[in-house]
Amino acid sequence: MGEIPKQDKTIPLTEERLEVGKREVERGRLVVRTHVDVREELAAIDLRQDEVEIERVPVDRVIEASPGVREKDGVLIVPVLEERLVLTKQLVLKEELHIRTRTRIEEFRQTVPLRSERAEVSRTPPDVPGNP
Repeated sequence: MGEIPKQDKTIPLTEERLEVGKREVERGRLVVRTHVDVREELAAIDLRQDEVEIERVPVDRVIEASPGVREKDGVLIVPVLEERLVLTKQLVLKEELHIRTRTRIEEFRQTVPLRSERAEVSRTPPDVPGNP
């Protein structure tokens, strides 16, 4: 009998391999809407206003020196001088300005609009194929 030639038999071997990775998956969406609310609010403040009253007081008196600006009983007195030509020069107090100051308080009120924003957040499911 003849000899049967030996044949090499190949047995395929398999191996499993693990590949780890990541991908983005949409899990939902947020919708943010802002709204502007307007409210009326009253602004009030006291405003100060000074009024000046000037009274001219005739004096017409000869003096030796200028009396200068002075204050008497809350009235500011400002001398107004004039030189007159005579045989000699004289300093004459022509008049005085008596200045009174009054303070008046006036309340100011005006309605002004004030705006504020608020945000509304809502969550929506992810887009799924086949869903409108």
